[in-house]
Amino acid sequence: MSLLAGCAGGNGAPSATSVPSPASSAAVPAASEAAPTSSPAPSLAPSASPAPSAEPPVSPETAETLYRMSDKSYRFEPIGSAAAKAVLLTFDDGPKEEAMLTQMLDTLDKHGAKAIFFVNGYRVEESPELLKLIQDRGQTVGNHSWDHIALSKKSKAEVQKQLGDVQDIVEKTIGERPEFFRPPHGAGGDVGKQVAKEEGMLYMTWSNGSLDWDLKATKKDPQLVIEQVLSQLHPGANILMHELQWTADGLDSLLTKLEEKGYGFIDPSTIELPDGAAGR
Repeated sequence: MSLLAGCAGGNGAPSATSVPSPASSAAVPAASEAAPTSSPAPSLAPSASPAPSAEPPVSPETAETLYRMSDKSYRFEPIGSAAAKAVLLTFDDGPKEEAMLTQMLDTLDKHGAKAIFFVNGYRVEESPELLKLIQDRGQTVGNHSWDHIALSKKSKAEVQKQLGDVQDIVEKTIGERPEFFRPPHGAGGDVGKQVAKEEGMLYMTWSNGSLDWDLKATKKDPQLVIEQVLSQLHPGANILMHELQWTADGLDSLLTKLEEKGYGFIDPSTIELPDGAAGR
């Protein structure tokens, strides 16, 4: 299927199986397996000094680099002891509607999952508060060009403006520049790759396409979206989804099924970036 057929195409890698790897801080375990977050009851015995404070949460500035993306397949490989059975969750074409976005964010929180939200500049301009919501909820913002146009046949100057204007408006809105770029329709071309690199961003398409955008394939049916993802599932999958209501409706079930198959979720802050990336 051609990548130009829509924002997503059938660029899925074949399914593969693997022996589960040791747990990793970047691949979040199933919710039922996660360590409890509450602290033990304090001792009644007096203490001469205050109890030591808890370890601070890992931030993008201090996160260990645990995954490296293949430039050819756009799937992720673990570095060191990171879990191999892990996937990257991504959502394109937002930010759109607060209720739908909040539903998706709530589901991600429920599963302890992180994702990249690839945004369009014109949508950020229309709804800057939704971009702030993504950041406030601990998720990662990616660059998806300003106008959602195919960039592969555009001049370098046009591509620079499409990417640079998004970098600028995102920084103005939330105080940081995106570290990841996905070209609309998967069509960035050599110029798109070059400009993304110049902007310090990791260029990616996907290795697992949900086809949630293709109404002939998935018919706005959450179950069909889930089946598409599971049919292409492989360790290190870079899963393409969109800010669409039927995707939001099926997300909880999808993440549950992934966890049942032994998969965790890659934290974008642990992905290796090209030299010169602005945020780290």
